[in-house]
This record gives sequence, structure tokens and C-alpha cells, in this order.
Amino acid sequence: MISQKRIEEAVKKCLIKAGTTFRKDQLDAYRNAIRKEKNKNAKWVLERILENSKIAKKRAFPLCDDTGIPHVFVEIGEEVTLPKGWLSAIRNGVAQGLRIMPGRPMAVKGNPVERVEQSKGLFNDPGKLSLAPVIVKSAKGNQLKITVLLLGGGPEIRAKTYRVFHQKSIDVVLREVAGWASSEMKNLGCTPCVLAIGIGRSHMEASALMLEAMKEGNLNRQNQWEKKVTEMINSTKVGPLGLGGKTTALGTFINIGPLRASGVRIVNMRPCCCFEPRKATMALSG
Repeated sequence: MISQKRIEEAVKKCLIKAGTTFRKDQLDAYRNAIRKEKNKNAKWVLERILENSKIAKKRAFPLCDDTGIPHVFVEIGEEVTLPKGWLSAIRNGVAQGLRIMPGRPMAVKGNPVERVEQSKGLFNDPGKLSLAPVIVKSAKGNQLKITVLLLGGGPEIRAKTYRVFHQKSIDVVLREVAGWASSEMKNLGCTPCVLAIGIGRSHMEASALMLEAMKEGNLNRQNQWEKKVTEMINSTKVGPLGLGGKTTALGTFINIGPLRASGVRIVNMRPCCCFEPRKATMALSG
């Protein structure tokens, strides 16, 4: 059996790593973008983001002041036995990680109305920030796999979930979604982005599929449709921080789930900021 303590420790380490470290595919994507960029201002921004990531890793500092809302994926192997209170262990691990990293104090005080109105102020303790609903999936084997995603506020403001009349064409769907994203690029601010797309049967499912796209996506492994969407976004020439240039998007992650017989697809699009997806994964054997 995997103990509560091991689960807490794994979640804590994942959160800190996600918030302070670029993955290899992110580093590779920025290096490639710097090599290709001709716009001096855009190239300077890309170099500074890469430099920022190296300092953050070396000193264990957050990559961004907006340290993000924790989203946790749990994949439970069929042979794994979990202890009582394993969800509490996940919550405790998130709180510990937010205090150590540290996370930005963002948790709003008060009852539901007071939280909406933000009339009671904020908790000073970063650990008071509640994690988003945990996504649980079954898997084969004897491992418990934990992934932490940290989602910043800017991309959430620019994200969209809506219907698309697909006309029996994936090209039609992706062109419409790229149009949504392109209209938001100049307002996102923290470009270059990574576009995350989930296509499903309901708004909830499309959002979950989009999160899964971020969790599984790799900028060094892009299929033809992901490359095509990235090209469409880059044709806007918004560039890093809106300064122009070739690199408005570093890449795209697309996740298509089960679909129903219908003329409509529900699509969730999120333009992840220049530090996202911030994610880390750890596997525990049980």
C-alpha cells in the first residue's frame, strides 16, 4: 500500500517542480524559436524568458509571479491499494508545495457572495488556495501516477468553450478554433503561447480533454494538425509580448475525445502563456 505520507510528498514535489522548472520540450522550443527569429525585439524577449527559466530552476523561484491554480491528475493502477484519506493527502501536499515554492497569496476570504465580490480580502497564507477538482483515471499496473498542472489567470481570461458546426471536417473545426485564438493573441500579453484544445461532447468534457492535452502534450512531438494550428497562429505576427515576429505560438496540443452523432462539436480552447503548461509528474509503486 502507498502511504499518505508518500502521496503528500509526491504532490508537494510535483507542484514545486511544475512552478519553478521548464521541461526539456519547452527549453528546446525556445531555443528553436530564438534561432529562427529575425525581429530583434522579439528575439530579446525570447532570450529573457529562457534566461528567466534558468534562474528560476537554479534558485527554486517561481517561473512567474502568477503562480497559478493547482490542477491535479491521479492515475490509479488496477493493482494499487490506496490508504484512507488519500484525497486529503493530495490536498495537504498541494498546501505544503504552495507554502514552500511559495505560491502567490490568492485565496479569497468569506462566504460565496463575499468571495465573488472579494469584499473580505485575501488570506496571507499561500497554502489556503484550494486546488481545482481532482481528475481521477484508472490505469493498468501497480503505479499511482500524479501530475500537477499550474494554470495562470491570463490564459483563463482568454480561453473559450463553445460549439462548432463541424461540417464533417476537422479542418473546419480547427480553423474556427484558430480564429478564436488569433483574435485573443494581441490581448493575451504573455506570448508566445502554447494552444491547448479539447474537443468533446459537452462543455465539461471538452474542458477536461483540454487539460489532458496539456498534461500529455510535448512540443517536440507535434502531429500535422497541431503544426497546422501553430502555423495559423504564427501568421498573425503578434510575436512575443506583442512586439511582432515569427513566434506567437510555440506549439499546439489537441485532444479529441469520444464524440456523438451530431452536427456540433464542443470545443475548449486555452492559449497557455509563455511559461505554460507548467506541469510535473511523479509515479509511485504500490
